[in-house]
Amino acid sequence: MGLRGSMSKEFWHSGLRFSCQQCSDCCRHAPGFVFLSKLDLKKLILFLKLDFSLFYSKYLKQVDIGTGISLSLTEKPNHDCIFWEAGGCTVYPARPIQCNTYPFWESIIENEEKWKAEATDCPGIETGLLKDRSSIEDSLWRRRRNKPIEIPYEMAGEGLDEDSILGGSGVNSNANDT
Repeated sequence: MGLRGSMSKEFWHSGLRFSCQQCSDCCRHAPGFVFLSKLDLKKLILFLKLDFSLFYSKYLKQVDIGTGISLSLTEKPNHDCIFWEAGGCTVYPARPIQCNTYPFWESIIENEEKWKAEATDCPGIETGLLKDRSSIEDSLWRRRRNKPIEIPYEMAGEGLDEDSILGGSGVNSNANDT
């Protein structure tokens, strides 16, 4: 089945229009999760020049996803992303894959109805530049290659550290891979 998985013939083969309007609606005002991959975690730690323990305690929360524990960025009390400030994302060059690939997520481009439904919340959908099929497929592949961290229940808890989450390679290995 290839890239499509269970999707029928993609309505987006001829491309989709999207141009971020910098409204920050996807970053603010509503509860949600920004799940991090190992690559995301490494890039953010290096970008902020923090050690793992400080970053973990200040910016991450554990989320039970039903099959294990994933790591998500924390939110401010008003549900803004912890890294959103007036003017936008303070970690934009190191933003997580989830943020970087929006709105080209499988769940959004599964069919035209879902794409149009997302457009009701995102003013950038159906505006601006045409993103071609190759660009959309690249977003899908980057998300698939950089799946969110999932920690087995038996490993979760207070004993989590850099080695148990990132493996023996730690923060400095392959932080620029995509």
